[in-house]
Amino acid sequence: MDILFFITITGIAALLTRLLLRHLKNFDVPNERSSHTQLTPRGGGIAIMLAFLLALIFSAQLPVDTRSFSGYLLAAFLIAAISLYDDFKRLSFKIKLAGFLLAMLLAIGSGNVIAPGLGWWLLTLLWMMGLTNACNFMDGLDGLVASTAVIAALFLAGIAFIQGSHSVYWMALSLAAATAGFLFYNWSPAKIFMGDVGSTFIGFTFAVLAVANYNEAQISYLVLPLLFFHFIYDTAFTFFRRLLKGENVFTAHRSHLYQLLNRSGFSHQRVTLIYAAMALAQGVIALWMVNHPAVAPLLVGLPLLLFYVFYAVWVLHRANHLLK
Repeated sequence: MDILFFITITGIAALLTRLLLRHLKNFDVPNERSSHTQLTPRGGGIAIMLAFLLALIFSAQLPVDTRSFSGYLLAAFLIAAISLYDDFKRLSFKIKLAGFLLAMLLAIGSGNVIAPGLGWWLLTLLWMMGLTNACNFMDGLDGLVASTAVIAALFLAGIAFIQGSHSVYWMALSLAAATAGFLFYNWSPAKIFMGDVGSTFIGFTFAVLAVANYNEAQISYLVLPLLFFHFIYDTAFTFFRRLLKGENVFTAHRSHLYQLLNRSGFSHQRVTLIYAAMALAQGVIALWMVNHPAVAPLLVGLPLLLFYVFYAVWVLHRANHLLK
């Protein structure tokens, strides 16, 4: 039954994406920072949102805590609306940041927080803002964010099912199916981009699911950071590298590790497959971690961190050699 549900929502998402592909008039125009060379419609993330919402309605498995869920929905659609406007008209950084902060505080105030207290509020806000923007920053190659989102959501659904987090299971399964339908048209060469409306919606939804996972079934809040470790590392590494070089970290650039790998000769498809493989490995590690709760998180995180340090060194060495 769950497989039929997944296939149905994937089909609906693909159909919605196809309709957007025909009618969207907002095109991403290639420039010197772009990784693509052709005019491509942007804003396909609308299909992911609509299919996700339809999936929750069809499943009739909405969370019991309607207050926190309603707060999440309002915040998610506010973030998506701001991002959609930015996709079409462009907003200033300050206005976009203020809107995101308002939405996330609304979600937190509705109960989407790990524990009471100002410290937990600030930590949850930092987590939500961090993952939302990480997914947004990583959406620069065909299928990169969508493929990782499908893999991470499927592993999250599996973990939630095993651990008895019922509503998180259905939300994660719905998000995986909705994103998979969109991925048919976003795989390289992409016929449509998800835009900020899609990447921020996906990032924020995963950030909230991390909190819901913990609150509903006491599943470690480290699961989601682990599932998105490669995105978090790439984003943080690039941010601090640019900061140390004296660059303006709030301006557009092409110096993420995945972008350097692409610019140094790896195709969109190859880079996306590499990051999908990373997501798959992280999913297996996360699944193992929740089934061995006695294992210290440091024993899981440290080897993974060392791997990404070596990965960053390799990418920079390759880029420095080939992009001179």
